[in-house]
Amino acid sequence: MDIAVLVTLVLFFGGIAIGLPMAWVFLSSTVAGILVSGGSLGFIPGAAFHAINSYILMAIAFFIFAGNIMGEAGLADRIIRFSYALVGRARGGLINVGIVATLFMSALTGSSVPCIAALIPLLVPRLEKYGYQRRYTTAVLCSASFLGYLIPPSVPVLIYCLVAGESVAAVFLSTVIPGLLLAGGYMALNRFLVARYLKPTSELPELPSGFRASVKEAGTAAWKASAALGLPIIVLGGIYGGIFTPNEAGAIAVAYTLFVGLFVYRELKKNRFVEVLKSTVMTLGMITLLLALGTVFTRFLIREGAAQALAEGMIGVFESKILILLMMNLLLLVLGMFIDGIPILIVAVPLILPLVSELGLNNVQLGAIVVVNVGLGVVTPPYAISMFVGSRLGGVPYEHLVKPMALFLLIVGIPVLLIVTFIPWVSLWLPTAVVGPRIVGPW
Repeated sequence: MDIAVLVTLVLFFGGIAIGLPMAWVFLSSTVAGILVSGGSLGFIPGAAFHAINSYILMAIAFFIFAGNIMGEAGLADRIIRFSYALVGRARGGLINVGIVATLFMSALTGSSVPCIAALIPLLVPRLEKYGYQRRYTTAVLCSASFLGYLIPPSVPVLIYCLVAGESVAAVFLSTVIPGLLLAGGYMALNRFLVARYLKPTSELPELPSGFRASVKEAGTAAWKASAALGLPIIVLGGIYGGIFTPNEAGAIAVAYTLFVGLFVYRELKKNRFVEVLKSTVMTLGMITLLLALGTVFTRFLIREGAAQALAEGMIGVFESKILILLMMNLLLLVLGMFIDGIPILIVAVPLILPLVSELGLNNVQLGAIVVVNVGLGVVTPPYAISMFVGSRLGGVPYEHLVKPMALFLLIVGIPVLLIVTFIPWVSLWLPTAVVGPRIVGPW
């Protein structure tokens, strides 16, 4: 291995190990590698500017802003009532309400943490009164949170498309069926697990009995949630109908959520709006810095031949395509245990693209594989952002979440990842049907 690449990688993993901020890990390890190789540091500003000089970054900003507004605009309460009308009768139905509500919130926020932030304070205390253990409800909501990465519009998908140069519309759709498989698997597993964590109380809420009353309740709940549920219809319908581009869709999402929060539900207050604005600017600043410096890091490694060496090395060691894909998933899962999803997307995708090209894997399917892996990283200890946030919001010690979340990860999450990896139809049928084989490519 080239000495400059070796120095860069040692400093990169060393910086992560001692807890340095990722942006400065990217920068310092790249600078050291360039100095060792005798190259010019003038490479850094040009590569950094090129990385963030993209309209997709504007779409990311708009969708983050819209997602943050939704957390303050009163949408979650209506979605919970609608979800309860849909699945509240099933065994463990109140837990399933949280999973279905996360599914809907994912289509509104495009990320995982806003789903947790909106749903845990609303559902955990309420379900505890009904006899559901606080740690179980929190664990299920944390486990389901990465649906925010899979149900479009998804911020990680936008970042993948920015890094890989793929169609946003196609990759958005590639994760829909995996997301639905995951939600269905979680609800099925909950049916078997819930009895361990439930001591029913007399306060359990009742749904109307009889078909007509049930339909009326579902209709009422749907009407009250219609303003919230209208957003993904407008955004995705506009994108796939060719009415507007993804970044125009993001701007429309912001305008729509502001209108709903201020004039329909009237729960968005001026002081909270200022906090939402600050949070959005800080998040976008972090993403922009990571994207710029992370791209510098990966382009230096690619220039030094690391990506090609990785592809040739894995193909040389593992002759079977199945083994190579398994090792690629293992690499991404291990990275997800220690690094946040955005740096993984920025670093790993450019390095594995040559490997994928050698294997003949479709890049839209690769997007689904990578985003599912990144989502699993959100719920995989020790570094699991959803567990940290969920633990704080739910008032549950971190270690109490590990066991129930591990069951959902191992019994549902990993099998869904393997299905996406080895059955191309799961991620490619829907985008091919909607945007066409010319954009999706052969599979």
